Amino acid sequence: MRLVIEPRSQVAASWYWAAPVVAVLASGAVGGLLFALLGREPLVALKAFFLSPLASPWGLAELALKATPLVLIAIGLAFGFKAGVWNIGAEGQLTLGAICGGGIALSLTGTDSPWVLPLVLTASVAGGMLWAAIPALLKARLNVSEILVSLMLAYVAELLLAALVYGPWKDPAGFNFPQSRMFDPAATLAVLWPGTRLHVGALVALAIVGIAWFVDRFTLVGFALRTVGLAPKAATYAGFSREHAIWGSMLVSGGLAGLAGGFEITGPIGQLLPDISPGYGFTAIIVAFLGRLQPFGILLAALLVALSYLGAEHAQIEARIPQAAAGVFQGMLLFSLLASDFFTRYRIRGLPRRWHEGTA
Repeated sequence: MRLVIEPRSQVAASWYWAAPVVAVLASGAVGGLLFALLGREPLVALKAFFLSPLASPWGLAELALKATPLVLIAIGLAFGFKAGVWNIGAEGQLTLGAICGGGIALSLTGTDSPWVLPLVLTASVAGGMLWAAIPALLKARLNVSEILVSLMLAYVAELLLAALVYGPWKDPAGFNFPQSRMFDPAATLAVLWPGTRLHVGALVALAIVGIAWFVDRFTLVGFALRTVGLAPKAATYAGFSREHAIWGSMLVSGGLAGLAGGFEITGPIGQLLPDISPGYGFTAIIVAFLGRLQPFGILLAALLVALSYLGAEHAQIEARIPQAAAGVFQGMLLFSLLASDFFTRYRIRGLPRRWHEGTA
């Protein structure tokens, strides 16, 4: 018997949205078995992963804090993915956004003005857009793969950040640690929830979710991007420019990634460090697809992935789960979510051997 993968003719809406829930339950069952094999109490470990982070105001605030950059980046990426533009280098755009915003914050040290923070965030958005414009230009003019260019530029941005914080931007009073000076209060975000690290950037992310939903559903721009991605020839016939779609989606995704970087350095970090992101730019790719490229779906997916980050930390403390095992469980969770998405869209069917031999 030969196994073949074929797309489903139609997908029930209920299963389309229930598949992630099934995936979470399945990964919980497999994870419980893994923890039992390690000699840990499965229910205690699963409680640490999924419930402990939500049991305190601090945990809820940290959940929203970690979900904020994921939402911003994934929203931008989703516009590009719908148009068939594959920006894989959001991590680099986040990093360059942080560099540009951090440069403005450092240059305005000692300036007590309400315009400092807007200038810092504007520079962060501009930095992200600038880094995204390079693969956009090469794709639009020379048809160079935006996947490779954007991905390679991510590593260039990380090396540039390291060169700055190890070199000219290093804090002279920082005991030789690779870090910049702490930013002035005028260059930092206001705390949204007193006693936590949650900042007003979370509200901006929510507003962008609503704006993205409106643009996607009710504007010509959203319709044009979907048309270019699904039917390029029909889009050309309708007057929708492929080049405009490339530029627009890359600049939007780069700008939002840069804004996420600006929020990180003006929010929980408050300075420039060699590592300002645990990989938000890459994880956001998964978040975008888990959210079905829909703004509100992305919001839920970002919260779930952020919960996995926090859960891994709690499991190490409360259930004494090794860091490697916590990472394996995170991987299983993401793999189950992707597998559920795959089986929602496709099915595996066996072909009889006689039929196969007769058509060979």
